[in-house]
Amino acid sequence: MNLVDLALALRERPDEIGLEFQDRAWSFGELEASSNRMARLLEQRGFQTGDRLCVCLANGFEIIEIFLACLKLGVIFVPINVLYKERERGHIVADAEPRAVVTAAEVADMAAAAAALPAERGAVEAGERTPAAIIYTSGTTGAPKGVVLTHGNFAANARVVVAAWEMTPADRLLLALPLFHVHGLGNGVCTWLATGLRSRLLERFEHRTAAAEFLAFRPTVFFGVPTMYARLLETPAETAREIGAFVRLFVSGSAPLAPAVLERFEERFGRRILERYGMTETLMITSNPYRGERRAGTVGAALPGVSVRVADGGDVFVRGPSVFAGYWRNDAATAAALIDGWFRTGDVAEQSPDGYYKLLGRQDDLIISGGFNISAREIEEFLEEQDEVAEAAVVGAPDALRGQAPVAYIVPRGDAFDAAQLEARCRENLASFKVPRAFVRLDGLPRTPLGKVQKNLLPR
Repeated sequence: MNLVDLALALRERPDEIGLEFQDRAWSFGELEASSNRMARLLEQRGFQTGDRLCVCLANGFEIIEIFLACLKLGVIFVPINVLYKERERGHIVADAEPRAVVTAAEVADMAAAAAALPAERGAVEAGERTPAAIIYTSGTTGAPKGVVLTHGNFAANARVVVAAWEMTPADRLLLALPLFHVHGLGNGVCTWLATGLRSRLLERFEHRTAAAEFLAFRPTVFFGVPTMYARLLETPAETAREIGAFVRLFVSGSAPLAPAVLERFEERFGRRILERYGMTETLMITSNPYRGERRAGTVGAALPGVSVRVADGGDVFVRGPSVFAGYWRNDAATAAALIDGWFRTGDVAEQSPDGYYKLLGRQDDLIISGGFNISAREIEEFLEEQDEVAEAAVVGAPDALRGQAPVAYIVPRGDAFDAAQLEARCRENLASFKVPRAFVRLDGLPRTPLGKVQKNLLPR
């Protein structure tokens, strides 16, 4: 099945509103027609199945329209982070070798040219194994690699997520995630297509206006990242309770959610966030249950159809229909990552007897101190439980005696911050080899646009 076949609402419910953005709404029929015209324009400009189209656009109707057009032609959609600088964009363009690059400067002319073309759908030039997108990894440990995701990958993931989270056409999705990232594109856009629900797209998440957006649209589902939920804790209590009354599902992903944020959010909004686990290369892997215990500090159990294996040492391997086809033009990296059909995630985890997975960090984030393996995430979670700590990041710093020693970077909550007191509490609750040798105060942690801490940018 290709993604266009999955998007039944485009043809079967043409008069229903499918998408809102800013002060405009589009029916599914209008989305079908406009994306057909855009597909015809790309065809006129020489695009064929397998060609790449790089798109560097902020969230908006245009990026949705172009994505749908690419799906209908079998053209490979290559989104570029709008925050990237020329050097970063240049690497992606050079690697993907697209037929064209679309930026904000071109979209108006493209829309005008497409408007004059027929709105009928042509024959969809895509099958299950046809690449739908190449999404470049964040590149925190080297040059970004292009992850090839097929129509089948996206469709399989959408079907599983829709079933697991009980999404229906009656839902309303508030989508504030950037669509250049797999979280917004794979979970947001593709579940919208698979269900035919009504979605309001935001250009970006603005914490100052977030509550007003919730109250105006009254969504039933919200996908976010931990930093969004941390900022939503600033919502006045009465407003938070009103929002929690109509949003049935808050989902968090793309980075670890601090258990303290989960608990505080539930107290304030009356809803418990559902945390899940996925990667660009695999889409969704595990999820806490929609009905059942959403266990703090875990990412739930393997989703239906997804196999997860934790090898000796905690290495996580994944196999299933949503696992990517390989890295774009990088056979060596593909061979190193895909072993006998299993994708080596690079994450370290442990599994409880009843099937819940707890992520302990990245394999390259493991701190080895005096022969002991230390999970940076374990220390971070303890620190973030402290009232005076808003955020924490722990890394291994070189140590002449032990090889490595943990160092904690702290973003304080308010002005109260006493390193000696934090160290004393760590010594009371953690093994001696896990206690950070230093506590460094920062105004904020370096993060990717989706909230992942970039530990390689922390001062050492």
